[in-house]
Amino acid sequence: MTTQNDARMIWADVPAALGLLTRFPVQVDGDRAMARGARAAWAWPLAGLAVALPALMVGWLSAGLGPDIAAGLMLTVMIVATGGLHADGLADCADAFWGGHTPARRLEILKDSRIGAYGTLALILGMGLIWQALAGLVAVEAWGAVAAAAMLSRAAMAGVMAALPFARAGGLAASVGRPPWDTVILGGALALALAVALTGMAGLVAALAAGAAATGVARLAQTKIGGQTGDVLGAAQVMADLAALLTLLALA
Repeated sequence: MTTQNDARMIWADVPAALGLLTRFPVQVDGDRAMARGARAAWAWPLAGLAVALPALMVGWLSAGLGPDIAAGLMLTVMIVATGGLHADGLADCADAFWGGHTPARRLEILKDSRIGAYGTLALILGMGLIWQALAGLVAVEAWGAVAAAAMLSRAAMAGVMAALPFARAGGLAASVGRPPWDTVILGGALALALAVALTGMAGLVAALAAGAAATGVARLAQTKIGGQTGDVLGAAQVMADLAALLTLLALA
């Protein structure tokens, strides 16, 4: 039976998820967050929703300026809300996976704060495609699709974290731990239920697309560095988000 203290521990996962995945000024109980560790990953879709909501408000208010401008402002809000955390992972993975010839060298590049040609191209293409997908959704007023993709991509990220071993002992991912599969399933079910509520059965198709994209990143990371890092998780989120957005745009 779940005690009152257990319930408080579980609901403390929500601010813990916000503290980890966003730059929102939330107050986190450090002891409870550490005790829960990666079990808080079920709440990651809620962090995605929290990132999407202010972006949707900005997009709705600026829609009269045209879909491209509104989408650009929405993307800016989401990047600021996350501190560019996931986009940074995409750039670092692009530099490392294609700039290094051995797993050890790729891990070194992942730790390097500088950005190279591969990372620059990945950011331009990745963010550019997300921008255009958002513009298409703004044009047809499919606001719920933006929130759905944000939640589904965070759930997919948790799946990658559970599926892959750590590529190195240190780093953000290792400090959080690996979520058990019941946590991943709970987060996935939560994200899917909310996505379907917002977008209908298109949300189910988008969930499959997000999962496929995250799986592709996971398989690439397994081949290139033998596992996951925080950057790999960030890249998985961006690619899952893009896949979900494009799917929802195609079905809008």
